[in-house]
Amino acid sequence: MRTSACDRTVCIAWTPPVIRTGITLDPTEPLSEPSPNNPAPAEDAESEPRPGRVRKPIGWSTIIIAALVAVSAGLVWRRDGTDGVLEILTHDLSLFGGILPRVLAGCLLGAFISEILPHEKVSRSLGPKSGLMGLLIGTAFGAILPGGPFTAYPVASALLAVGADFGATIAMVVSWTLIGYGRAVAWEIPIMGTDFTLWRILISLPLPVLAGALGRFVYVRVYPQSAARDDEN
Repeated sequence: MRTSACDRTVCIAWTPPVIRTGITLDPTEPLSEPSPNNPAPAEDAESEPRPGRVRKPIGWSTIIIAALVAVSAGLVWRRDGTDGVLEILTHDLSLFGGILPRVLAGCLLGAFISEILPHEKVSRSLGPKSGLMGLLIGTAFGAILPGGPFTAYPVASALLAVGADFGATIAMVVSWTLIGYGRAVAWEIPIMGTDFTLWRILISLPLPVLAGALGRFVYVRVYPQSAARDDEN
């Protein structure tokens, strides 16, 4: 667009400069291309997905356990000879063979539960904004959860994957450990008696809620960015 400014008998044709966000651009240049002196701002680095943490196949825990096994095997060999070491090794391999199917079944159970459970309902009932009700639901769920560790821990991992927060999951695990009815009915009542079992359960009732509340308190302060992201979701 060209305009003319006339002063009495003299007319001067001029082209007004194009101003965009405080930067004057040459009208002959296309507006879609940024000026070399004023490059476009780069995207925020935080918006880019960060690569997940890669777990090392051999960590300090593996090295320490391997060292303890080697020392124990050396002590057994020194005391009982090769036959003692082979006997223990055979027994441990037999025990591992019996546990392995349960471990695989527990992992499959956790994977299926994480796919079946509705994420929105779990996040609303057991998420960071569930408050005291989420801790109570986690406590009740842990108290009635049947099975052993091959069931409880895969379920807890699945709940974390579908939207439950640390507090509710901690309350569930602590409740399963202290109040779980399976061990109480099968072992504690026959051995320790009904009175002892009932009083122990009553005294243990507030502990899962307190542990879950403390877990939320610590999680928000140790992992503030993750907690803020959970609140946004």
